[in-house]
Amino acid sequence: MKLGVVVQRYGADINGGAELHARYIAERLSRTHEVEVLTTCARDYVTWRNEFPEGQERIGPVAVRRFPVSRERDPEEFGRRSFQVFETPHALVDELAWLDSEGPTSPALIAHIRQHASTFDYLFFFSYRYHHAYHGIRAAADRAILVPTAERDPAIGLALFPPVFRGVRAIMYNSHEEQAMIRAVSGNDAVPGVVVGVGSDIPSQSAAERFRRAYDIRGPFVLYVGRIDENKGCRELFQFFQQYLFTSQRPLQLVLAGKALLPIPDHPLIRHVGFISDQDKFDALAGCEALIMPSFYESLSMVAIEAWAMGKPVLANARCDVLQGQCLRSNAGLFYADYREFAETLRIVTSNRSLALALGENGRRYYLDNYAWPVIDAKYHRMLDTLKASPPPTGTIEPLPGWFARRRGTLPPASEVLARVPDGPAPRPAATGARTRPEGPPRGGSSRGPRRRRPGQGRPAPARQGR
Repeated sequence: MKLGVVVQRYGADINGGAELHARYIAERLSRTHEVEVLTTCARDYVTWRNEFPEGQERIGPVAVRRFPVSRERDPEEFGRRSFQVFETPHALVDELAWLDSEGPTSPALIAHIRQHASTFDYLFFFSYRYHHAYHGIRAAADRAILVPTAERDPAIGLALFPPVFRGVRAIMYNSHEEQAMIRAVSGNDAVPGVVVGVGSDIPSQSAAERFRRAYDIRGPFVLYVGRIDENKGCRELFQFFQQYLFTSQRPLQLVLAGKALLPIPDHPLIRHVGFISDQDKFDALAGCEALIMPSFYESLSMVAIEAWAMGKPVLANARCDVLQGQCLRSNAGLFYADYREFAETLRIVTSNRSLALALGENGRRYYLDNYAWPVIDAKYHRMLDTLKASPPPTGTIEPLPGWFARRRGTLPPASEVLARVPDGPAPRPAATGARTRPEGPPRGGSSRGPRRRRPGQGRPAPARQGR
């Protein structure tokens, strides 16, 4: 088959979650299919500034075709339009203007998809909420497969997206929580879909001492890997960890790896080692007591999967449904919803060696059963085979309403729509023989079971930049 992968940014040095996910899948699919990546010339997700040259190149085994972004993002305009559609009644034209302001806006990319879609058997679109995915899917719905990478934030409540979720040929979900959320907002149960996620290349050997020597890390430490910013829960992590150190008798260190968009506290037990190589990351995972995932918003968390593959327990923010659900399904992580729970779960996971080993072993099995590459590859190939054997669709994606209807200011604030969507960890898959609904903490669960928020009772929602 000839397959396309359409994603907002693409490059060997671009390590964002959705973009890295897209690169992994493109490279895996290229082993058995002809694959071409269609993307923009942008490198930075905040500005969408054109930095890569327009045109064709090869990155590893994959052909890449880049198209220019027509305008950089204006943060003030994007913030203003975000408030309008997330917090006030509005019209569909306001949502379309929001989408343009978020970007990356590339008319040339959309025109290419419209003109050349028929040359592909299927096109995989990554990240539902961006300009390239929305307009690209509308240009090629009859062969579009969506990898939504959706998080529980107000964008999911916009009226723009349910027709897209209902109109694609198939959806490759990252988690059971993502699938449940998208089905709740769109009623797209008839669209073929599978929870698949993404794998990772886990090294056969790693060396904790190599990481310790390279960065002069001595003594026990917990690890955070990722972008260090407010949306990832890092400000709260700094507050909680410093409070924990004030009352704890154990000199535990917090090691942070990744690009810092927040000031790092000036504390001798908080170390920022910057952006590190994959080898250093796995060496760090080998040496840490646990991985901490403080994020409010995730559609999967690749680094949590990698920690479990390495046999390490995970301490996660319970206010992220996906992370809590992953901890429950794996029996390999603890989760916290406030400082008291953070302190107690951190104390337990770093002081109870037998518990930490048991959680780590559960995580290793969970990775092998669900996220090892042969498992991921098989799900993609089964979906392609299923679609190939199915009759072609007879309809098209639902058209946009007419000129007057698009301008009626009758749409509710997206945050209100989101508040009505059921939350909490998704039911466990019946095929596993587990309970159909979590009934409190299993082995490796939290001291507090799943919660159900009432409409309007949301989690803290820091201002976001379209990530």
